[in-house]
Amino acid sequence: QVQLVESGGGLVQPGGSLRLSCLASGFNISKYVMNWYRQAPGKERILVANSFSSSGPTNYDDSVKGRFTISRDDTKNTVYLQMNSLKPEDTAVYYCMAIFLRHYWGQGTQVTVSS
Repeated sequence: QVQLVESGGGLVQPGGSLRLSCLASGFNISKYVMNWYRQAPGKERILVANSFSSSGPTNYDDSVKGRFTISRDDTKNTVYLQMNSLKPEDTAVYYCMAIFLRHYWGQGTQVTVSS
């Protein structure tokens, strides 16, 4: 059974950090482009960051450049999103998505940045 399970979300104060994890099962992520999306209330889902391979390029939305880092450990079938200097506008549900010949989505994890 193919599954992506995100974890690591929660409530954090502005300026704080969180590390999201996305564990894949039922397929090997090594050939997949791994993506983190987010969707804030009342807004469209946007691509935050992606990783083309373990040694390949990464891309970031301008709003998170310099603050977020995507990484992956193909041996653990896991992709991460390290989020530093969090802002209230980073509040959203964060989704993991894998794409190669097919695409798979996780169920999302809530991140709330508030004092």
